[in-house]
This record gives sequence, structure tokens and C-alpha cells, in this order.
Amino acid sequence: MAGKVKVRAAANAEAMSGTVSINERILRECHGLYTDPESGLIALAAHLGLSFLPPRKKITVMLMGNHSAGKSSFINWYIEEHIQRTGVAIETQGFSFITSGRKRESLTGEATLHLYPHFKPLQSFEGVSEYLCTEISTSRQKKFSLVTFVDSPGLVDGDMKYPFDVNKALLWLGELCELVLVFFDPMGQALCKRTLNIVEKINEHHGDKLRFYLSKADEAGGESDRQRVLMQIVQELCKRPGLNKCGFDMPTIYIPNANKPSRCTNQIEEVCKTIEKTITQTVQNTLNTLGKDCQKLTESIERALKEDEDTVRRNRGARLRGCIFGLGGLVLPLFLLASVLFGFIPPEFWNVLLGREGAETLEIYLTPLHTFWSLLPEGYAGYAFLLLTVLALLLLLLAQRCFRTQSTLSKKQRRYLLDRHAYVSEVVLQKKKLLYEEYLKQSVAEHDMS
Repeated sequence: MAGKVKVRAAANAEAMSGTVSINERILRECHGLYTDPESGLIALAAHLGLSFLPPRKKITVMLMGNHSAGKSSFINWYIEEHIQRTGVAIETQGFSFITSGRKRESLTGEATLHLYPHFKPLQSFEGVSEYLCTEISTSRQKKFSLVTFVDSPGLVDGDMKYPFDVNKALLWLGELCELVLVFFDPMGQALCKRTLNIVEKINEHHGDKLRFYLSKADEAGGESDRQRVLMQIVQELCKRPGLNKCGFDMPTIYIPNANKPSRCTNQIEEVCKTIEKTITQTVQNTLNTLGKDCQKLTESIERALKEDEDTVRRNRGARLRGCIFGLGGLVLPLFLLASVLFGFIPPEFWNVLLGREGAETLEIYLTPLHTFWSLLPEGYAGYAFLLLTVLALLLLLLAQRCFRTQSTLSKKQRRYLLDRHAYVSEVVLQKKKLLYEEYLKQSVAEHDMS
């Protein structure tokens, strides 16, 4: 006992000194890359019309099963602190979130939702908010610094009334959590239909998250009794569609007690290994997602810049066409008017107004119009004049339409996107590469990474 206290004291001293594991630091830094208010990926994604979710700094492990199945006892054993009440009665009436922190603290429902924003949809389940609580422990035992346990209400059949829709809440949490540990105890409630029904529904879409354990295995009697209980549970599970898989695994676990030795095989360390494996998988998934999100951002920025360049090019072409149409719409009436006036006003007037050379030049330019008017049958000149006037108006309308260009990025906006593109490509992706190398160094020899 004294040795265990020393180990725990050393672990907690390490926590107080600020030393964190590589996996913990990786998840924290990835979370920071997303949530930084100035240069975070979430803010940049929103600017580009994308929606990113920040990675969690811890995995969430939900424990479920019938009442007195040993869920709270397992949490106490894992963190080596008596933080959850245990007993045969239904102690856990609601959902308790057990997480590590700087000091021991108990939080109520509203504070819990503030601490865990991703759990806020639980408010939509009537009555759940009043039955949420958080227990913060300073323990750093095992991998607790990277885990948030969700201790769920004990499930029973019959007329038991819950203050909220417990089935619905468990199914929702089953989708959100990275791991769901289902405890079956051998004391008569292992085949609780409510538990089996919820397990079956979670298995439909998230069967990879489920892990089954026969808890309190040391209380099942002899080895033959344990085998009989295991067979009953496995047979009942296999009757359910989707759960009748080959090689069904259900380790036997119980809380070790030096004062109460047992010959029963205790596979409780397998639970710890499962949690640790889920953590490492979450770290990999977080780094992979970071890389994919960076690729989405760079592609979106490049696409936005390319679309802006295309828009600028189209606007330039539209303005050119507008100038041509507008010039045609203005010059055509002037030439019509000049041709009419030139025909009625004596040449001496034009010689005085424009000079002899200017008058001759004007006459040369107006010759096609004179030819056009001369080719018209008598009496059609008015119609032609009207038609050309309409054509001039049409050209002006086309010019006005062409000048209605699409909006483009300002210089400031382009500079912002170029800066963000460089930041994501040169800073974030490089950071992701370094974090991946640090992660791999935990299990791969350095010479194998070259």
C-alpha cells in the first residue's frame, strides 16, 4: 500500500511540474492549431465557407451496463482515487464525467456543459441537464490525463422510471464517444434487456467502439460457474442481429484486492490496453485529419484565387466589349447627324468651320453614309434613320450591361489569402510533420525513420 501511494505521489508530482506525455502534447498542439483566434484553422475555414471541428484533447470513454456492474469501481481503480460512489444500490442516477485537472473539483450540470461544448446537445434531451455532473481529479495514473470517463446510469428492466430518456441519451453518447465499455456482472442482472437493446442499436453504426467485459468475475463462484454465466451472456448477445459475430470476446475482470485473493483470471489490464490503443489511434486520426484539413484549405484558397483571376479576366473582357458597344452607340448617331447636316448645310460653312482639309476629310468619312442613303428607295430614308437610331440605343444598352462586372477580391483580401496559404503550407503542415515524427519515435527506432 505504501509503495502504491509513493507511485501515485510521484505521478502527481510529475503532473504538477508540467511534464506531459508526447501523445498529450500532440493532441493539445493540434487542438491549438484549430482554435487559435487569430490564425486558427477553424477561423480560416469559416472565411472560406468551410466548417471544421476542433480535435479533442482527450478521448471519451463511456461505461454502461446494469446497475452495480462495477462501472464506478473500475473508474476509481483506474485513477486510483475514490471519486465515484459505489454500492449495490443505483448510485449513478445521471451521467458523471470524470476527468483530470489541476485541482479536485465537482461541477454541476450547467458547468459541465460549459466545460464540454461538444456535449451541449444533451440539453435537448428533457431532464438530462439536471443530472449531469463533472468530477475533476488531479490523478495522473495510467493514461487518465488523456481520458474523460462517462459513468452512465445503471440500467434495469421493469417499472424503473428514469428522470430522462436514458436510452436516447446513451445512444447519442455512443455516437460521440471513442470507446464504449459494456460491463456485465454475474449477479443476476447480466441479461438486462434494456442494456442488450441499447448495445444492439449502438452496434448498428458504431460496433467498432463496443467492448464487452464480465465484471466482478471473482464473485461468480467457481470456474464452471463463470463459464456458465459467460455462455449465457454470449448466447443472448449472439441472438441479436449484428452481434452474432464469430470469435466473440468477453474478458473476465474484477477489481484486485490484496485482502481478498482470487484464483480467477483477471484481465482488467486488457481494459487499460484497450484504452491506450484507442488513445494512440485517436492521435493518428487527429494528425491525419489535420493533414486532410490543411489540404482542403490550401485547395480552397487556390480555387478562390483562381476564380478571382478568372473573374478579373472576364471583367476586363466585359469592359472592353462595353467600350466597343458604347463607342458604337455614341458614334453612330453622330455620323447620322453629320451626314444629314452635311447634306443640307452648304459646303462653304464646313470650309469656314473645319477648314478646307477638315471639310474634305469629313466628306471622305461620310461618303459610305451618302452611298447608303443614295441606295435607299425613295420614302425609306425615315425608316432607315429610325432603325439606325434603335441600333444605337441597343448598342448603348449592351454597353451598360457589359459594364455590370462581378465583384473581385480586394488587394487586402488577396494578400490575406496568400498569407494564409503560406501559413498552412509552411507552418501548419510542417508542424504536423514534426508531430508525426515525435509520435512515431515512441515506437519506431530513429534509424528506421530516415
